[in-house]
Amino acid sequence: MHLCRSWLLVWALGLVPFAAQAVVVYKWTDAQGVVHFSDQPVPGAEKVLTSSAPEHAGILGQTAGASSTPTAQKPPTALSGATVTISSPAPQQTFTGGESVPVALSITPAIKPSWIVVWSLNGAQVPNQAPDATSFTLTDLARGVYTIEALVTDPGTGETKSAEAVIFNVIRPSVLSPQHK
Repeated sequence: MHLCRSWLLVWALGLVPFAAQAVVVYKWTDAQGVVHFSDQPVPGAEKVLTSSAPEHAGILGQTAGASSTPTAQKPPTALSGATVTISSPAPQQTFTGGESVPVALSITPAIKPSWIVVWSLNGAQVPNQAPDATSFTLTDLARGVYTIEALVTDPGTGETKSAEAVIFNVIRPSVLSPQHK
């Protein structure tokens, strides 16, 4: 097939995405066995493409990826529209001495009774927390840097949403320090 015919073939099959008008293509084979395409009818030619869709169309006017049934969009769930944030401790907050660390989660709109909250501290799940606990207190933490995270799960839909992790610090005087009593 000649180069000019190749370009005509690409245009005729609708592979150029900018073609926004209807295209009718005729296909025929000549006596030498060469296949031809044209936008003009020829005796014995077969009509192979009619497309008025502005998107990419393939042979016989079928849109690529099209299906006969409309795609149903999932309605948004309550969790997908919720805002989940850790409201306490504040990012980079420092706790001194033997202070306890208040931890709180803010969920807007309010948490549903079926939702489960899983807390983790430095990557390990915080033990002994009720599945719907949105606040609790950490006590007797050693000196160091801690990362608190929360993951909210809706068991009905399997959807999860996590709060952005918060890093906080705990400092304690050394037992060898003269200031330690």
